[in-house]
Amino acid sequence: MGSKTFGYVRVSTTDQNIERQLTKMQELGIEERDIFIDRASGKDFNRPQYRAMKSVIRNGDLIYIDALDRLGRNYDEIIREWKDVTRAVGADIVVLENETLFDSRKFKAMNTEDSKLGSLMEDQFLSLLSYMADQERQKLLKRQAEGIVEARKAGKHLGRPKLDLSTLSKEQREVLEANYEAWRRKELTGVKFAEMLGLKKNSFYKIVKEYELLQLGHHA
Repeated sequence: MGSKTFGYVRVSTTDQNIERQLTKMQELGIEERDIFIDRASGKDFNRPQYRAMKSVIRNGDLIYIDALDRLGRNYDEIIREWKDVTRAVGADIVVLENETLFDSRKFKAMNTEDSKLGSLMEDQFLSLLSYMADQERQKLLKRQAEGIVEARKAGKHLGRPKLDLSTLSKEQREVLEANYEAWRRKELTGVKFAEMLGLKKNSFYKIVKEYELLQLGHHA
């Protein structure tokens, strides 16, 4: 069986538009069945369509993504996942936004029996760009949390009178997902977490409990 070409598309939420990324993949001639689309946060790689793509890629296959942050936004996991795909599996990745720098085929071509210069250069570029992606995510989450706090100070309502997980705004949901584990490990206080979410104490614990039950359901 010959090598195949795949496209990976990701947006953070269900209401964001995938058309721009999808169009790029179609213009590359990638068949619809070979384009994998996730509507999920980039905080980790526990995404259904990404996992599905990983299960079918083989040595010699090629994956296109629009930008590095579409692959993910966690610094360490981006590096680990890139190396797993390109070195353990033997597939290749091309980042369209930085195609001159990030085409794993070019780095592989620079390697010889006596030198792994290409792999060394790839590691350096990957570290730099994934770090930048991670920093952008941290700044975004900080701005979101600060915006929620300021909105509450201004007397604005950030949800319906009867709060539950489904009534959280997109910003609140991302802050919840990004900081839940730190709160669970007691690295973040409940008071601070509730403030970041713009929730009162009772509403905060109600939301967190519902979120915990949802997480348990996903892992059942």
